[in-house]
Amino acid sequence: MIPLEEARAHVLERVGLLDPVEVALEEAVGCVTAEAVTAEDPIPSFDNTAMDGYAVRTADVAGADESSPVRLEVVATLAAGTGDRPEIGPGQAARIMTGAPVPPGADAVVMVELTEAAPADPEDGDGGVLVKAAVPEGNHIRRVAEDVQVGDEVVAAGTVLTPALVGVLSSVGREGVRARRAPRVGVLSTGDELVTAPTPLAFGQIRDSNRPMLLAAVADSGFVPVDLGTVPDDETALTAAVRDGAARCDALVTSGGVSVGDFDLMKQVLDGLGAMRWMQIAIRPAKPFAFGLVEGTPVFGLPGNPVSSLVSFELLARPALRSMMGHRLLDRTRVTAVADVDLRRRPDGKTHYLRVAAEYRDGAYRVSPAGGQGSHQLTAMAHSNALAVLPDGDGVPAGGDLTIIPLGEVPAAG
Repeated sequence: MIPLEEARAHVLERVGLLDPVEVALEEAVGCVTAEAVTAEDPIPSFDNTAMDGYAVRTADVAGADESSPVRLEVVATLAAGTGDRPEIGPGQAARIMTGAPVPPGADAVVMVELTEAAPADPEDGDGGVLVKAAVPEGNHIRRVAEDVQVGDEVVAAGTVLTPALVGVLSSVGREGVRARRAPRVGVLSTGDELVTAPTPLAFGQIRDSNRPMLLAAVADSGFVPVDLGTVPDDETALTAAVRDGAARCDALVTSGGVSVGDFDLMKQVLDGLGAMRWMQIAIRPAKPFAFGLVEGTPVFGLPGNPVSSLVSFELLARPALRSMMGHRLLDRTRVTAVADVDLRRRPDGKTHYLRVAAEYRDGAYRVSPAGGQGSHQLTAMAHSNALAVLPDGDGVPAGGDLTIIPLGEVPAAG
């Protein structure tokens, strides 16, 4: 057996970066940028108001308060998007809406809550506005280049794009960005014993759960799943399926046929098509694993038992696929948790990954087994939201600390 770290290093050294492409912003979330983006225009590009209210001259409202408001003549109403630029003179104001340009002459905005309509003037009938508070210069004004100056680097190369960064790229006029796209990952199941719904089960057959599960895991990880179907144990059919997948996809994931001594054609086919390494890793579940390149395309050979297959994907395939995208953070975040019950095991030279139910309670993550721990017991895996990492030894007693890998949201106790 080899350590998990050795198997990971072998894989990560052999997967390359995907070539950068132009990615439309609407498809860019989760991609890793391959270029630095600088601003060609300032943001904001003009002084504008952060509030609905009135654009005023601070000198005109210097003495205003609730008991002695200042009356101003309203000479314009300015909405966001307007091109109007009326000059604001002494004793004047403009009604202004959030985002509208601040007119020349005005140096502050009084929010509407600090104003009220003035009684109509007997001479001209225009009541104007009563301002009931003094405000400092620049009040509620967003200044030119306050957020971004011309030449600022708004997104660095190697950045994982978030929704906010997509917004930033759009705000500097970009429709797309050079980035490493999500890899297309082909998923293939093999075996004469496999059937798919609605085909009824005959004696000795099983339904193919690995392929739908792994396709879902690929999609959930932010990659593009490609369903390569289920192929029977036929050398010609298997060879054609693997070659087709290698030509169409950036990586392949297969399940089954990687254990030592398996009477399975997949090992023979993959060895004939590429340079594969067949490994026995010191972990439980997911000890058997294969990796190699077929016509330059990475192939991840995962074990056939469904829990082993999914754990192997999490620990080995998923980090490598993220590396192909240019991610620096390859693994899920690990956290310290407390065992609610004894999590016992026997020394066997392996690290065990228990399927556990985790919740945040009393200031700590707390875990208990999610069900049966057999590598065939997929229902227990489905009921877990974390993997508990138990190094070789006797396990962890109730109340003891351990490391877990959350696989999704960890709820807080109600």
